[in-house]
Amino acid sequence: MGTLQYWTEELLDFSFAGHVSPDPETLLACIQCGSCTASCPTANRMTLSPQQLMRLIRLGMREEAVASQAYWRCTSCSACSTSCPRGVAILDTIIGLKTYALAHGSVPEDVELLRRTLEITHNVSGDANEERMAWAANVPQPLGDIVGRRGADVAYFVGCVASLYPRAFSIPQAFARTLGRGGVSIATLGGDEWCCGYPLYNAGLKNEMAYLVEHNLKALAELGASILVTACPSCYYTWKTIYPTVAKLPPGLTIMHSTHLLAELLADGRIAPRPMPRVVTYHDPCDLGRKAGEYEAPRAIIAALPGVELREMANVRANALCCGGGGDVKIFSYDTTIEVARRRAQQAVDVGADTVVSACQQCKRALLGAVQSMRQPTRVLDLAELVWETLREPVE
Repeated sequence: MGTLQYWTEELLDFSFAGHVSPDPETLLACIQCGSCTASCPTANRMTLSPQQLMRLIRLGMREEAVASQAYWRCTSCSACSTSCPRGVAILDTIIGLKTYALAHGSVPEDVELLRRTLEITHNVSGDANEERMAWAANVPQPLGDIVGRRGADVAYFVGCVASLYPRAFSIPQAFARTLGRGGVSIATLGGDEWCCGYPLYNAGLKNEMAYLVEHNLKALAELGASILVTACPSCYYTWKTIYPTVAKLPPGLTIMHSTHLLAELLADGRIAPRPMPRVVTYHDPCDLGRKAGEYEAPRAIIAALPGVELREMANVRANALCCGGGGDVKIFSYDTTIEVARRRAQQAVDVGADTVVSACQQCKRALLGAVQSMRQPTRVLDLAELVWETLREPVE
């Protein structure tokens, strides 16, 4: 077996891509065109660009590729894979590099901290997991006892960010109240909801996320719900795409993103938005767009809101710029995430939108931080918040 084939096969043994696992021949299809580097939001911050990393892999220079540490600045936005004219699964190769590095003793302190935090607290913030319902504490109209409620229409998987980071509390508040207005009953797992495991997957530790997957599946089974909905694209992508490669999902389980359910409620007339003059632009989250292929539901929601004008940014859908908030990059290089977020926020400012909306808690946090640092008056909302604003009475 040649050195290159041996290296690519060994690398893929550690990639744990599972759902799209490329074979060595696919990796060898790289023609060094540079499209991956041109589309990468953090290439300018890497010691080696994606194109250079792929070149090292082709040459069988494993130690040089691993020693670069460049892959830890990947936001996992998948722009590289999407732009590749040869269909090379570059993102899976980058995650494979992380897994290989970790398996051979190169464990960054921040990755070890992430691993321990999830093991001890079962969430990314390190807070007591029993506090996951903190977001519901100050809802003006109480949601009722939704924790562990059996017989609900849907199980709402809130996610770590929306559950434990106050800046994102308004998203589950708006989403839950909108569902209530539309006659949809929900149940949450409360403290029995553990991290979906996506941060471990991104860090190259898919083999260590099984305990999170198994726990969440067991907790969901106890609810008895046949529909699981989440407003977090990372959670959605993980449940929809990664979980089936780790464990067997319950038969008949439907997994939805919040935009799917909101679009249905609007289309069916179960919620009636009032006119609200506003100019918005929509930011496609990487995990919902490029990875999960959902571009239409968010735009259908905006189109159904009377008075709301959508102005698209220069880069949209599969070509949308990353917000910088993914891939665990923030724990390695906070400055990198801010730089990427400002680049995207500037595109929103350029189209003259008074509000930039997304469908991701992490995108909201990243873009809000960007517009604030740029001293721009642009509002940053999740689509669930925008919909709720058109439903609630002005006095609320």
